[in-house]
Amino acid sequence: MTRTSRIPNLGGARAFILHRPHPTVQAITRQLSAIGLIAQDCWPELPPEVLAADFVFFDADLGFDEQFPWKPGEAPMPLVALIGSEAPGRIEWSLSHNADAQLLKPVGNAGVYSALLIARQSFEARRHLAGEIAALRQRVAERQTIVRAVAALSKGSDDERAYAQLRSLAMSWQISVEDAARRIVAMTSEEATGEEGGDDQSHRA
Repeated sequence: MTRTSRIPNLGGARAFILHRPHPTVQAITRQLSAIGLIAQDCWPELPPEVLAADFVFFDADLGFDEQFPWKPGEAPMPLVALIGSEAPGRIEWSLSHNADAQLLKPVGNAGVYSALLIARQSFEARRHLAGEIAALRQRVAERQTIVRAVAALSKGSDDERAYAQLRSLAMSWQISVEDAARRIVAMTSEEATGEEGGDDQSHRA
């Protein structure tokens, strides 16, 4: 029985190195080229084409938020922090950008390949978790909407009959129960707003 390798093929991937001209950049570029990646260094900011990159290495010592075309922690690709200073403020700043892996400076003749693999796996796991959390939040929101719709239909009497009515409406409208619930809640809100507006007008009269 053969085992399927979980190590991705990185050949042809593109990496940006956000670092001032330094031997560290040369060392990383040599390793990336040996692995088969296309490397591009830049400073003091990332070019627009970085949004199509597969990896970004960034200087954690002199980096700042404005260098990135995204909000801290929202990078669309794996990040590798290049750390030379262990000052708490610099480490905290690096963490705020959700660095997926790190390389300690000065960078020698090894370490880039493992950093790439760790960064890729960490990034994918974080993105998968974010997707699950978003799906759970959506499900909770939909349940809350159904509860509000049932309450609006039942008017405090029979919730089971109101839920059956909601399902019947969904079938007649040829939409999902969740969409029907959203429609009922919206209609109820509009009616309430109209009633409030009518009361205001009567007071003005």
